[in-house]
Amino acid sequence: MRRDRSLVSPNALPRGAWGWSNILLALLLSVPVVVIAAHVILGQSVVWQHLLATVLPGYLRNSLLLALLVGTGTVVIGVSCAWLTVLCEFPGRRWFSWMLLLPLALPAYIVAYAYAGMLDYAGPLQTALREGFAWQAGEYFFPSIRNLPGAALVLTLVLYPYVYLLARAAFVQQSASALNVARTLGLSPFKVFWRVGIPLARPAIIAGVTLVLMETLADYGTVKYFGVQTFTTGIFRTWFGMGDQVAAAQLAAVLLFMILILIMLERWSRGKRRFASSESRFEAISRYRPQLGGRLLAFAVCLLPLLLGFVLPALQLGYWTLSAGRGQFNQAFMVLLWNSFSLAGVTAILAVLLAVTLAFGARLNKAVLVQAATRVAGMGYAIPGTVIAVGVIIPFALLDNRLDSFLRAQFAISSGLLLSGTLVALVFAYLVRFLSVALQSMESGLSKISPAMDVSAAGLGCRPIAMLRRVHLPLLRGSMLTALLLVFVDVLKELPATLILRPFNFNTLAVRAYELAEDEMLVAAAPSALCIALVGLLPVILLSRSIQRKPARAGQFEIKQTVINEPT
Repeated sequence: MRRDRSLVSPNALPRGAWGWSNILLALLLSVPVVVIAAHVILGQSVVWQHLLATVLPGYLRNSLLLALLVGTGTVVIGVSCAWLTVLCEFPGRRWFSWMLLLPLALPAYIVAYAYAGMLDYAGPLQTALREGFAWQAGEYFFPSIRNLPGAALVLTLVLYPYVYLLARAAFVQQSASALNVARTLGLSPFKVFWRVGIPLARPAIIAGVTLVLMETLADYGTVKYFGVQTFTTGIFRTWFGMGDQVAAAQLAAVLLFMILILIMLERWSRGKRRFASSESRFEAISRYRPQLGGRLLAFAVCLLPLLLGFVLPALQLGYWTLSAGRGQFNQAFMVLLWNSFSLAGVTAILAVLLAVTLAFGARLNKAVLVQAATRVAGMGYAIPGTVIAVGVIIPFALLDNRLDSFLRAQFAISSGLLLSGTLVALVFAYLVRFLSVALQSMESGLSKISPAMDVSAAGLGCRPIAMLRRVHLPLLRGSMLTALLLVFVDVLKELPATLILRPFNFNTLAVRAYELAEDEMLVAAAPSALCIALVGLLPVILLSRSIQRKPARAGQFEIKQTVINEPT
């Protein structure tokens, strides 16, 4: 009888090697972080003392100021647009609700190239001003975008959708009764927003800002192109300019420490406080209709970030691509496409396979060590690509050198570079960085599968591998395709890790666009940049489709189509 009961007990499911697989994968994927930490503790570098006395304060100041400007800008844009599209009726509201996500399709460094070309001396804006007013060079003042405020502006326009998406979800799920009561008490729409809406959505807003700040600190292409010295540019300069891997690793450790502080602050800000409604059901929220001036203002507030963050850069890239002509789409461009797509495809497939293994292992084994290992394996997205690349190339180069020395001594042959000089290191870095994207999708998909199905399969004698193949994988097809697409696009857009780890004479679309833009050949860089942007639209389309669906599950509510006219 004891054996029979074990077949239907969730705690007695076959576990075996699945738990250990999570632990081993977590240990492997944590190698870059361990290497960086070891260099901080054990590494000795004369260059580090020089950096500490000269450029390190500037790196810290610029990074913090950039994070402050971008964080403030994304909160203002994201929260205001989220509130307007959820609770205000104005022309174009339905379109704006999903179109405000479009800037996510454009990497920040590509938007930086577009704006540099539009606003520079030879760009269309200054050219039109000189022709329209008959000005000559030096007779007028035009602000430069190639500085820290310019970088902050570009990053804000690209990253605000993180805050918008999470804030909008929080506003949609807020208790209608609290908002409606505030309205009946005579509070104006702005006061309802400020006193009720913002406090209830605070955890989601903070989570979105945390993502924005991590992306800001991890950015390399934008700050490098605009000449802003931050930790990411300092790591590249120390590694390639000074040739000191220890000092570069120590700079990477400081950047990693700043990211960890952000994560801890986000967790601390939430604490044990709850901002959700305690109601078992939700009333319908009635949107209010402002007066004509208010509707026009709401339209302008939502249009401006969309126009500046997506429409203008995309039009500029399209114009440059047409100007470049068909000659740009030659055999060399096809090689770039093949390199980029094959690399992203292989990484995406491996990431999905690892994510399925980790998520299924964590589902079978609820041991604390296994659950902690799963979380460690999925923490890479919070780590900048520059830090991961430095943490990967150091141990891989060490293994290559040791193996080559051994083979030379024992067999008089040279193995060359088997890891650090090949795509193996690059794919491994991508997996460390983007595995969490696939893992979250797999965990979300598995959470929708009832544990009773696992118990039933175990009761019928299915081993874990058969249970995964026959029960879970058919139900996870949608989640797997989503994870495959998200990882594919993220790899296609990744720049700093690719610059550090790519083999010689191996280019991708992102690297080629960066190299041409660095040489001020923006027209030639446009086809590669536009291709990345077009592929980046795919996950944005998925997000927009999910936003347009009406919520129908328990615990959610539909917003009434009726509106309330704002009193005059």
